Formats: sequence, C-alpha cells, structure tokens
Amino acid sequence: MMAVLTVAFSMANYVILLIASYYITVLSYRLLLHLLKSYPGPLLSNLTDFYGGIYSFQRTLHFKTWKDHKQYGPIVRQGPNKLIFNSVAAVHDIYMSESVSKAQCYQAGNVNPSMTNVFNTIDKHVHRIKRRHVGQLLTDRSVRTFEPKMGEQINVFLREIPLTYQNTPRTPINMSERCKYLGLDITGYLGFGWRLNMYMQFPALRRLRLEILFYALAIIQGKSFLQVLSKMIQSRLAKKTNAEHDLYAFMASAPETPEGDKINIKEIWNEGIFFLPAAGDTTSTALSALLFYLARNKQCRDRLAQEIRSKFSSSSEIKVSRLQGCQYLRACIYEALRMSPPVPGTLWREQMPSSTGKPFIVDGHTIPSGVQVGVNIYTLHRNPEYFPNPFQYDPDRWIPAKGDEIDIRPEDQHSGLKHNPAFMPFSLGGRGCAGKTMAYAEISLAMAKALCAEFKLLDIFTSSHDCPDLTFQPRGDHWKDLLTVHE
Repeated sequence: MMAVLTVAFSMANYVILLIASYYITVLSYRLLLHLLKSYPGPLLSNLTDFYGGIYSFQRTLHFKTWKDHKQYGPIVRQGPNKLIFNSVAAVHDIYMSESVSKAQCYQAGNVNPSMTNVFNTIDKHVHRIKRRHVGQLLTDRSVRTFEPKMGEQINVFLREIPLTYQNTPRTPINMSERCKYLGLDITGYLGFGWRLNMYMQFPALRRLRLEILFYALAIIQGKSFLQVLSKMIQSRLAKKTNAEHDLYAFMASAPETPEGDKINIKEIWNEGIFFLPAAGDTTSTALSALLFYLARNKQCRDRLAQEIRSKFSSSSEIKVSRLQGCQYLRACIYEALRMSPPVPGTLWREQMPSSTGKPFIVDGHTIPSGVQVGVNIYTLHRNPEYFPNPFQYDPDRWIPAKGDEIDIRPEDQHSGLKHNPAFMPFSLGGRGCAGKTMAYAEISLAMAKALCAEFKLLDIFTSSHDCPDLTFQPRGDHWKDLLTVHE
C-alpha cells in the first residue's frame, strides 16, 4: 500500500511540475519574447487576460483603462494579445478598415455557438445579411412609422411623475430605474451586459458556464429575461406576420438567412436576446445621463427648456421630425453621450485571416497577426486633445460659432452641429450601431415632452452606480397635458 501511495505521490509531483513549468514558460514568453513586449502596460495585463476579467467583473474596466492611458500613454497593452489605442487615427484604421473584423472574443458570450446574431457574428457576409433584415426596422422611415407607439410609452413614463407630487416630503424618483423601464417597454414593442463583457475580456471564464448561475438567480427572483422574452415571442407568434410594425414582421418575410432559406423561431429568439437589452439599456443609459447632467447644470437646463417651449406650446405638438431642428437639444444629447457613453468599453477588432498578406497598420504601428486592437470609447471621449476640459458638461462645444467653416455629418444637417471624429458613442464603420436613429428619436422625444410639460428639476442625489434620483416640481398647468391621451 505504501508503495502505491509513494508512486501516486511521485506522479502527482511530476504532474504539478509539468503544469508549473508550462505556465512559467508561457508567462516568461509573454513578458520577455512576445511581439508586443515593447508596448507598455500593467504587468498583470502583459501576463494574462485575467487583468481585464477582474475589472470587468467590478464593472470598472473603462475607468481603469482611462487611468492606464494616463500612466502608460496613448497605446496600452491590456492583455497578452491586446492593444488599446487612444487616437482618432486609430479609430479610422481599426473601425473603418475593410480588412478588419470583430475579434473572436465576441463569440465567447454566445449562448448557442451554432447560432449568431447581428451583434456577435464575426463573418462579414453573415453580418451584412442580418444587418439588412434588422436594419429595415431602424431606418428613418421606420422610426416615423413607429413614433406613435413610442410616444405612447413616453407619455406613460412621464405620467408617473405627477404621482410623486402627493407625497410630503416630495419623494425623489430613481430616474435610472424609470428610464430602463421606458427603454425596455419601447424596444419590447419594437423588437417584440455584464456577463458578456467578462467573457470578452477573459474568455477562459466561458468554460465555467457562469450564465447558468446568473439565469438561476434571475428565475428565483422572478425576473428571468429569457422567460419574459419567450412569452413575448409566443404572444407575437399568435398574431399575423404584419399585424405589428416590429422585428418579427421584418424577419419573418426575409428572403434569405445565413443559417437557411427561411427564418425560424430560433433565429428570431437569438436576435431578440440581443435586440432588447442592446436597444433598451443603451437608450435608458443615455437618457439617465442627460437628466443627470441637466440637473447639475441649471444654465444648460434653462436654455434647453427655452428652446423647446419656444417651438412647442404643448407636448402633443412634439414630433421627431420637428425635433431635428432643435440644435441645443441635440447638442445636450451629444454631450451626455460623450461623457457617459452607453457602451464605455473597448470594441475589439482583429485582422481577418484572408487579409494577412498585407500589413495591418494602426496609427503608424504594424500589428502582428492574431493581436486584438481597439479604442476605448470612455477614454477617447475624455482625451483633452479632442475635447478640451473633458470633464466639464458643455453642450456649446458642439455648436459652431458664427462664420466658422465646419464639417457637418449628414445626420446633423438639420441641427448644424460640429463633427468631431473622436465622437463614437455608437461605434463607427460597418459594425456601427444600426439603432442610433431610433435612440436619438427616443431620447429627444422623451426629453422634449418632459421640458414642454414644464417640469423643474429641484435636487439630485447621486451614488456610484444608481442615479440620478430627481425630485420634480410642476410649474403651471402644462403638465396636465400629459394626462390627456392624444390620438
């Protein structure tokens, strides 16, 4: 027996020695011989993707990236095979290049590896097909068609505010929570986070299947996203294909799909899993940020209220098409998106295998094959080279002075705002967010209706993760217009 134990103990030591030798060799290579060894970055990030995993778990990776750029410069090695840039040149070279695709890490958060959606598919041909189907729902024309339904949900959102007037002392409203409800309500009609970022930063976590724990907790709490989505899809399937102006109506009549000749329920499910949180969370974050900064900047708030009230006498007159000419409103939205982008992280890209014959150059640096590169949106939006006084909420930075010759984006022709190539809250290029038109429409409509009803923000309470909490005060009888249902 002792002989057996001795042999087993010796074999265990041998295995441990082999494993230790392997990791020492790998870590030594990454630190001393790797092609990216000359790029600065934290020691832990040079050795393992665990660095990104730690801070993404804490939900502070965007802020840590900003601090790393301040410490190490415009290029930071944030993983053994990852480089983050902080320049407009890098934005162009990475996100506007035809030879670049989304990085393999996007598939780490895919629940079903055999099915992809418009967000996590890497194949450009597959993405173009999916984008064409989903994109039809998010065009300017589609937004105008959907506007009445959007307006109904915004009115419901605003009608909740007068209920707090009856409380003494007046109860602050958690606008972050309310905005999230609004975003999910709207995208729920139209379309029928956190775990993903951890998997993208540290793909090894994917093997632990942590989503099972998250889903189990959600079910226990009675708030399972997948259960809600399932009920929504089943309810929609009970209606005719063209009964609603929504995602199902467009996808069910699609002539071709990447996975087959006909759209099936699994594909609609897969797109819905992405569509609801992507559209709902991003717009709710942007609207919450806008309310937060306006509550802290009375001069901006008063100026915006004056613009809205001088153009509309009641909330029933407010239409998305007429809001496009509200220059200061759009500038306030841009500035909120700059300071608090809905997706503050790094959108990873890498050169496609078919393009390895040509050098991949980012901001003058030749990138080896297999290296993931990206620009951190939160950090770029706080780069003083592109945005002077970056921590100051200043909508005027978007408004040209008289006589200025400026470059204006096509989408800003009506409002005439300045174009800043470092502004990318919805990403850029072929993989840029298809829903930004819908997002701008929803945020503009909600903010304009709130101000037209003459709500006054009285005070604000902030915390690190759940704000703003706002108290509203009615001025005059304009708020009663929200209680009237307009056809």
